[in-house]
Amino acid sequence: MKKRLGDILKFVVFLGIGLFFVYWFLLKLGPDEKEAIWQSFLSAEWGWVVVVMLVSLLSHFVRALRWRLLFKPIGYYPGLNNTFGSVMVTYLANLAFPRLGEVMRCAMLRTSEKIPIEKSLGTVVTERLFDMLMFLVIVALGFLLMFKSVKDFLYDSLSTKFSTLPTLAGIAALGVAFIVLAFIAFKLFHHKLLNFGLYRRVVELLRGCVDGVKSILHLGPRSFSLFMLYSVVIYFLYIAGGWIILQAFAETTHLGFATAFVIYLFGSVGMMISQGGLGTYPVLVWQALSLYGIGEATSLACGWLLWGSQQLVVLVVGLAYLVFFSLLKRKHSNA
Repeated sequence: MKKRLGDILKFVVFLGIGLFFVYWFLLKLGPDEKEAIWQSFLSAEWGWVVVVMLVSLLSHFVRALRWRLLFKPIGYYPGLNNTFGSVMVTYLANLAFPRLGEVMRCAMLRTSEKIPIEKSLGTVVTERLFDMLMFLVIVALGFLLMFKSVKDFLYDSLSTKFSTLPTLAGIAALGVAFIVLAFIAFKLFHHKLLNFGLYRRVVELLRGCVDGVKSILHLGPRSFSLFMLYSVVIYFLYIAGGWIILQAFAETTHLGFATAFVIYLFGSVGMMISQGGLGTYPVLVWQALSLYGIGEATSLACGWLLWGSQQLVVLVVGLAYLVFFSLLKRKHSNA
């Protein structure tokens, strides 16, 4: 009962954040700005939006291919159709409740492939841990890629609030000092801190993350190579979706793949903040494009189209597979 109440509370909080951003976004817009955004929607080349949807669907398909590889070491070989359907149901369920989809896709494979939930859940955890590591690498690359833009943006924003700002060398020195002090504190107090339950759980979680990522190395040379290739393709397709949507607007066709990289980074933060990125994703895409001097109307229209096209794919295909698995479960029950 407590777990169910906790899930409902998470859903309400994340959905509330998303609705707040939608309300804030609409409240701050004047009639002329709303009309400009609407005109941007109308002037968009919708053929490119269809391509975004196809690329989004392809990324989910490649994710299913990658997930199948993790079952081989534990002796299971699920079919591609059922694996892909389970992935789509995952995204659909996550629109309703955060992280519900991870359990749902394991349940779908139990229905369709008779794979025990505890077995498939281990592969999901491993996949998520690897995705987290990949995302951190992409964030680091993105920071290097747009270092000058971010530095100028932050300095311009902060200089209006503070009369003096530390130099870049000063910030770097503080960062190094903090890392050194944290390392010394860890060495001195690690064993004493293990007496605290919260610290112990954090350490166990980090060890689990390391073990989960290490388990990928036991796939074998061919499967490991395929796993890494699929991972690169997945994130390439995520970023490519942002570049494709830029082609739908005359004001953004000149922007390159580097801009799409930045859109992906900003949009990913939006997906973390609110339920399914509702409200926050388009706003953060707007902020990303503002770094390149794109107007508010076009930026917001671009963000809403990119987010909406991806969610439409999840709703349509995810619901279709949910019906498919429900019918399959009924058939097995009758048998």
